Amino acid sequence: MTAMPDQDVEMGRAPAPMPNKIRTQHVSVYYGDKCAIKDVSLDIESNRVTAFIGPSGCGKSTFLRCINRMNDTIDICRVDGSIVLDGTDIYDSKIDVVQLRARVGMVFQKPNPFPKSIYDNVAYGPRIHGLVSGRGETDDVVEASLNRAGLWDEVKDRLQDPGTSLSGGQQQRLCIARAIAVQPEVILMDEPCSALDPIATARIEELIDELRANYTIIIVTHSMQQAARVSQRTAFFHLGDLIEFGDTEQVFTNPIEQKTQDYITGRFG
Repeated sequence: MTAMPDQDVEMGRAPAPMPNKIRTQHVSVYYGDKCAIKDVSLDIESNRVTAFIGPSGCGKSTFLRCINRMNDTIDICRVDGSIVLDGTDIYDSKIDVVQLRARVGMVFQKPNPFPKSIYDNVAYGPRIHGLVSGRGETDDVVEASLNRAGLWDEVKDRLQDPGTSLSGGQQQRLCIARAIAVQPEVILMDEPCSALDPIATARIEELIDELRANYTIIIVTHSMQQAARVSQRTAFFHLGDLIEFGDTEQVFTNPIEQKTQDYITGRFG
């Protein structure tokens, strides 16, 4: 049967927006008396890659860490406003933060495999969350997660080797496999390629594009070229303010705000 052409594309219209996975409204973040994020509201669409860009210290990583409540680990940090995941405010007092962090996984700037075998790095989360009930199920989850992270063929004969024995790029893909092993819905990535060489970076970028079919991904990056390559939506932060948020192509080629234009063209940052 011949597939019908995409009517929106055929008629030159923009494709319909995806449903929202996350809605943030009037989010402000304070470290003691210092305001790091000021009244940010934006919607994150399902199965898209959303990039947060901006100069160092602009608040993009702070905002990212709000989405799985990583800022809770900082005593002097306070988050105001609401962040709603699939209709539930994640800062509601009834929310189980451990379960939230299973739904909203995180990959950090520097690869941080556990001091365990490659196998146990991936199996750890499913075991503690009760997602597997025996060796056979665990084997299946480990293989599927490493496959999705594009790492299985490289490590299938050395699963008992330490995770730290892998190259930097492989370690970061192991961390991605570890994150997706607990069946998250959202993956947060805080500059996941900043410690990697160009070849490993290209592999991670290909992987991000593959993963968005199954996950909603938010990436913080200092590289505007990377944001342009991997994301469909881009948010530009400056000094704690959300300056502009929209489709990546529009933000990079026809920004609405002068500050965005100045940052993209290298006039500041």
